[in-house]
Amino acid sequence: MTVTAPHRTPKTVPVAAWTVPVLVAGQFALLAGVPIAVVLLGSLRRRAHRRWAVALAAVYAAALVLWLAGPSTAPSLSKYLSPVATALFAAAGVVTAVAVSRRAR
Repeated sequence: MTVTAPHRTPKTVPVAAWTVPVLVAGQFALLAGVPIAVVLLGSLRRRAHRRWAVALAAVYAAALVLWLAGPSTAPSLSKYLSPVATALFAAAGVVTAVAVSRRAR
């Protein structure tokens, strides 16, 4: 009889989750897609993380699609986002990071 340990979240997932609000607040919103992908892929094993990761990815995808499909002349995603949208995007990253960090233990 083998006893298996419960699946633990890899350390890269909480680190990547905390990187998202830092990148967004630092005006590197387009690069935030990389840690969002890490969080999304890393949360596939943990059902509790999935909804937070999908919500964060949906916020990113919505902002990206609006920027690319809209009539904007902004040279980057960070320039396109209003201060309110930037704050909401960063807040979504913080909420996801807290949820993933709490449940990573």
